[in-house]
Amino acid sequence: MVRKIKKKKSGIREFVIFLLIVVVFAFVFKFKITPGNQHEFEKEYVDKTTPIPSSEIEPDSSVSISLDKLNSTNAILIRLEDQTILMQKSSEEKIYPASLTKMMTAIVAIENLTNLQKEIQLTHNTFNGLYSANASMAGFQPGEKVRAIDLLYGVMLPSGAEACIGLADQIAGSEQDFVTMMNQKAAELGMYNTHFENTTGLHNKSHYTTVKDLAILLNYALKNKTFKEIFTSSRHSTQPTNKHPEGITFYSTMFEKLNNQNIIGGEILGGKTGYTDEAGLCLASLAKVGNQEYILITAGAKGDIHSEQYNITDALAVYNSIGK
Repeated sequence: MVRKIKKKKSGIREFVIFLLIVVVFAFVFKFKITPGNQHEFEKEYVDKTTPIPSSEIEPDSSVSISLDKLNSTNAILIRLEDQTILMQKSSEEKIYPASLTKMMTAIVAIENLTNLQKEIQLTHNTFNGLYSANASMAGFQPGEKVRAIDLLYGVMLPSGAEACIGLADQIAGSEQDFVTMMNQKAAELGMYNTHFENTTGLHNKSHYTTVKDLAILLNYALKNKTFKEIFTSSRHSTQPTNKHPEGITFYSTMFEKLNNQNIIGGEILGGKTGYTDEAGLCLASLAKVGNQEYILITAGAKGDIHSEQYNITDALAVYNSIGK
């Protein structure tokens, strides 16, 4: 009988010690995570995973434009020097990127080409399905031997789909294998709301991104000297080829549509346009206002390639509103 009582008391003592350990641990844990730290954690978690409704976003005080006045359904403006987001509108909402896709095509190609002067031959397979899909073309022909650098300009300035496929086939063996590389790069950059299905931006329900992700991409790509040189070029003439003895001269679709308009106290330095029926009018651009450089990504503006270019209109309005 005595032994049983001792065992019972020993069990109670162990239980009390266990409770004390739990209380001490809870106290230490609470002390370690102060209210301020907890708030920062929750804020970071929300920022990464929860799209912010456009109605709750107000532009930075240095940007005077009203979000309601934008034609584009989605937009983000970033000051490059300190990576400050000055304005955003539905920046984490899923969009179709159209030819803004080609920024990823170009940077992945640049990073995987060992010799930009190397000639690449475009085959008949390069052009399969592009004309029937009404894809924009640079003007190359089947059997044409083109320098890699000229294909890159063909991707970015006239938005040539055949230039995208030619580079993809040369680097990865097929467009789909190259797209795998594009998705890997997106993951590396933290473009977590992006998935590519092709190199051209032709519409596919599984081919999507956000303007915030595209801003991450452009910010990264502009650090590459070759990409920035292409992105900011208004025109480029290729070297003579076996199909074009005098070469081909490309003109940037953005600078063509900008039509010599510019911003007060600054300059639009470069850009890439995009359009499909589903994506609307899109634009990724780089501008300098005063002593600062900015990138602006817009998407979803109504209209088409024959209407007023509301993506350009929005860019001019946003850049002109800085500092007012």
